Amino acid sequence: MIAIILFWLCVAAVFHSYILFPVLLRFFALFHRSKQPADPSAGLPFVSILLAAFNEENVIGDKIRSVCAGTYPAGKYEILVGLDGCTDGTFEVARKLAKEFSCIRALNYPVREGKPNVINKLADESSGSILVFTDANVMFDEGTLEAIIRPFSDPRIGLVDTRMINLGLKKEGISFQEKAYISREVGIKNLESRLWGTMMGPFGGCFAIRRNLFEPIPRNFLVDDFFLNMKVLESGFRAVNNPAARVYEDVSNDLLIEYRRKIRIATGNFQNLARFRKLLFSRFPGLSFCFWSHKVLRWLGPVFLLVALISLGILSFSSTFYLILLIGYAAIFLVLLLDYTLKKLNLHIPFLRFVTHFLAMNLAMAKGMLEYLKGVKSNVWQPTKRHQ
Repeated sequence: MIAIILFWLCVAAVFHSYILFPVLLRFFALFHRSKQPADPSAGLPFVSILLAAFNEENVIGDKIRSVCAGTYPAGKYEILVGLDGCTDGTFEVARKLAKEFSCIRALNYPVREGKPNVINKLADESSGSILVFTDANVMFDEGTLEAIIRPFSDPRIGLVDTRMINLGLKKEGISFQEKAYISREVGIKNLESRLWGTMMGPFGGCFAIRRNLFEPIPRNFLVDDFFLNMKVLESGFRAVNNPAARVYEDVSNDLLIEYRRKIRIATGNFQNLARFRKLLFSRFPGLSFCFWSHKVLRWLGPVFLLVALISLGILSFSSTFYLILLIGYAAIFLVLLLDYTLKKLNLHIPFLRFVTHFLAMNLAMAKGMLEYLKGVKSNVWQPTKRHQ
């Protein structure tokens, strides 16, 4: 009896997080009255764009030019580039651009400390009322910066996220699967934003926050964007997604590289879960529901999958029904071998690759959970390889 209960509870938890929760959000949105859009006549604030960079000489020039080519008024923003122990020509490129554009300040930190610690330093150096955090490989279009800033005319909003547009899709890797996952996440975050202003984490490559809500990121934290997002919600302000704020990035295509990145993110997720566990029972409308449904149940997905498998193993000895389910469950893992074999033959079946992607990302989540339990000593990590 206990095995039956455990199995169906695990199935329900995974089903709710991946399937039911997005459906419920869409259903709730049918009865939700849209708020008035931000006032376009509101004055534009002075903005500080903070960019922590480690060995980004190949992209940082294009990135800074994409910002400076935008429609946001000159003299209304500054770009602070923090060089985190770079060993290539990133500092030289940034210094040359600082001579060309007066809004740029290149700050060289010779000892590498990790992105979150550089962000803390850049925030101390900044003077804008709005802080925009962005990565060197994330490009702006001409209206990006203004679109990020507009929602802040609503005093209840503390953080604004962008909409990432993926480039560089390739059928031989996981880029299509990663793009589908990211696009789905953007849709969920947009619904959370519209319903309650409880978006569960921004796109880390570009988002903005009110300066007075910024809190230094703990020194060993790995996922700075989610930390800042939850601090905003903890303070009683709203975190929202603005689809009009478009940015561009090459999507990850190499499964092993993405697996390693997901381990780091998963480790940081559990750091944030421990730090913001009180928000699991918040009175703020929608906050606990979104935190549990969108994040926590998904982070615990590997545990649910493992317990479900063990439960099926026990139940299969006394029930033909559960034996069939166990065989079907085990067959899913054979997809990894089949997809790998077909890939070697240059055959790419999207459905099989989706299964591979799902299993690999849950394995990364499990690994991240173990890394968190062992203790995180440093938040210095190797950036994801560009143009995979």
